[in-house]
Amino acid sequence: MGGLGGPPVLILFGSDGSNAEGLAKRLVKGAKLRNLSARYSAMDDVSIEDLTLEKHVIFVVSTAGQGEFPVNAREFWKALSAATELGVSETKFAVFGLGDAHYWPREEDAIFYNRPSKELNAKLIELGAQPLIDLGLGNDQDADAFETAWAVWEPLLWTSLGCKPLEGVAEEPKKSADDAMKIDSNYLRGTIAEGLLDDTTGQLRAEADTKLTKFHGIYQQDDRDLREERKKQGLEKAFSFMVRVRVPGGVATPAQWLAMDSISDVTANGTLKLTTRQAFQFHGVLKRNLKKNIQLINKSLLDTIAACGDVNRNIMCNPNPHQSDLHKQVNDFATDLSAHLLPKTSAYREIWLDQKLVKGEAVVDHEPLYGPTYLPRKFKIVVAVPPNNDVDVYAHDLGFIAITNKDGSLAGFNVTVGGGMGMTHGNKKTYPRVADVIGFVTAEQAIETGEKVMLVQRDFGDRMNRKHARLKYTIDDRGIEWFKTELQSRLPFPIQDARPFKFLDNADRYGWTQGQDKMWHYCCYIENGRVKDTPAEPHKTGLREIAKIHNGEFRLTPNQHLIIANVKASEKARIQSMLEQYKLDKLNYTGAMLNSMACVAFPTCSLAMAESERYLPSLVQLLESTIEEVGLRDDAITIRMTGCPNGCARPYVAEIAFVGKAFGAYNVYLGGGHHGQRLNKLYKESLTEPEIVAELTPMIRRYAAERLDGEHFGDFVIRVGIIKATLSGKTFHDLS
Repeated sequence: MGGLGGPPVLILFGSDGSNAEGLAKRLVKGAKLRNLSARYSAMDDVSIEDLTLEKHVIFVVSTAGQGEFPVNAREFWKALSAATELGVSETKFAVFGLGDAHYWPREEDAIFYNRPSKELNAKLIELGAQPLIDLGLGNDQDADAFETAWAVWEPLLWTSLGCKPLEGVAEEPKKSADDAMKIDSNYLRGTIAEGLLDDTTGQLRAEADTKLTKFHGIYQQDDRDLREERKKQGLEKAFSFMVRVRVPGGVATPAQWLAMDSISDVTANGTLKLTTRQAFQFHGVLKRNLKKNIQLINKSLLDTIAACGDVNRNIMCNPNPHQSDLHKQVNDFATDLSAHLLPKTSAYREIWLDQKLVKGEAVVDHEPLYGPTYLPRKFKIVVAVPPNNDVDVYAHDLGFIAITNKDGSLAGFNVTVGGGMGMTHGNKKTYPRVADVIGFVTAEQAIETGEKVMLVQRDFGDRMNRKHARLKYTIDDRGIEWFKTELQSRLPFPIQDARPFKFLDNADRYGWTQGQDKMWHYCCYIENGRVKDTPAEPHKTGLREIAKIHNGEFRLTPNQHLIIANVKASEKARIQSMLEQYKLDKLNYTGAMLNSMACVAFPTCSLAMAESERYLPSLVQLLESTIEEVGLRDDAITIRMTGCPNGCARPYVAEIAFVGKAFGAYNVYLGGGHHGQRLNKLYKESLTEPEIVAELTPMIRRYAAERLDGEHFGDFVIRVGIIKATLSGKTFHDLS
């Protein structure tokens, strides 16, 4: 960006996420407002010798790992740190760093805080460059995170460049204007269609389009295992897309399973991911295959609309193979509610399915529920059927707990509101929360209740701060009684008192079970939901062959496993034989392994700070020798891992949770409720594998020796004082 008057400015950023790059873009826009010529790029995209040609260079650099430079700034820093002279005495510079003063808890780790920006600033001074202003240090611990320091530093920067205060010109907004982006998108269209036609790159270039595609069920990603090598080769990142398929209640037909299997081979990386929210995911979809992928999914009578984005997401439902009649009723409800809350924009069909407008017709869209700004953030709904809480009903924005009549038919639902898992490391204003039970509604009233709960959040959720935009914060800010009053004012019927129910666990029922209708169901263990073939376990081939002859259903469980449902007694032996042939009958795992769950994390998730799916099984195996030695082989201990604190595998209700802090380092949380009813609490921060094993081994031994009859691990660690019970989301970070 150039061609303006005033001194030219080069803006360089180092960023693994989007914050530092976002600030760099804001500086470019701010420079334009002040009639300065400005351009920006990643630090590694320029050589250190280029600095000698510049009069003004502004650096914005975040902190990675243990005080490391981000990936796209490491080569630049490597060269600069080795330089002894550079000829930059005429170059003026400024540095702003992004970090978290409490990210690493030990006193000796304080050196990691904003280390890249500090070292960069010092090295430039050492080489003779002239600082325009003092080093700026953005701290996630401040009231407005890095924005607090930025608000002070940025005006000083413009003054140092000889710019007068702007008069009569609107400054660039300090926060991401997501609502404006949604309004400008023309009901989720943006420039997605144009971006798909650009064959010069594997990415969608427009930042807004990468946000809008989420509403279409698509995340732009890259293979993080290949980042550094491709950068050395001068290549762009290995971009690809994750596509999430909306499967209300997690129920698919054999024909749909075969379609998903084929699509994964033809347009993705050859594997099929069963998610923690009963959806299919395809990874490694190249841009040139993206449209074909979506079209094939829709051809199978599934779709991806609203699988992501600031809308109601895929609605989960207990697979419940035993109570067959009840399952049909609750699954029908989940499907109907999902359809009722779908966005109505025609953009999805236009972009992906080539729906053509009539010549001369103007696009006139309308969102009767969402409006042009949709919701403040994502919204998640689940349906639970006691005594099993496999959907983790307390971990979601809105939950329905099925209540039955004496004859076992569906009477209605207890309603839960305000659950949610996501938080940010070091930011105590963010926290997970378990939902409140607010009352009972009949089956006939449930869809309207679900709609109105969502609309309360639409109208009152925080639209300025996305870290504070979920329903859990709306309720904590205003109070649960306020929420119930507001909800009741929108309903034409009274919310009744909650009815009795009891949960026992949140696990899957592995192996064969028989329903009340005499049909059989087999629950397969699928390690972290990744359906693939290996020489020892050809699971993908096996499920494909079963789907060819199976006449029932495939049900995705909330724990990432798979139920081959509604098998006739006459077909059971045949299915069993195929399960054995393809090693899908293997269930001789420990209770800890059977009750473990991990998110994807590396290599595709851009938010991952540590491994998860690829690592958790090996970590559990390190604990299994002790588990078996002390007689706990068959005991169910819920163990969950995520590569970042956003909580996709619902770690904060697990009895043991590992949450990635940096590569190879995890925060360890203990004390979650066995059936998902209680949050856990931080036990120790930033533990490595040897430290995790050393901490948990004696704890497991003590549990085996001292537990009460029927006492679960999460309850035990609280009773004996290893960890304090978390009684609310607001006290999640209270360790005293």
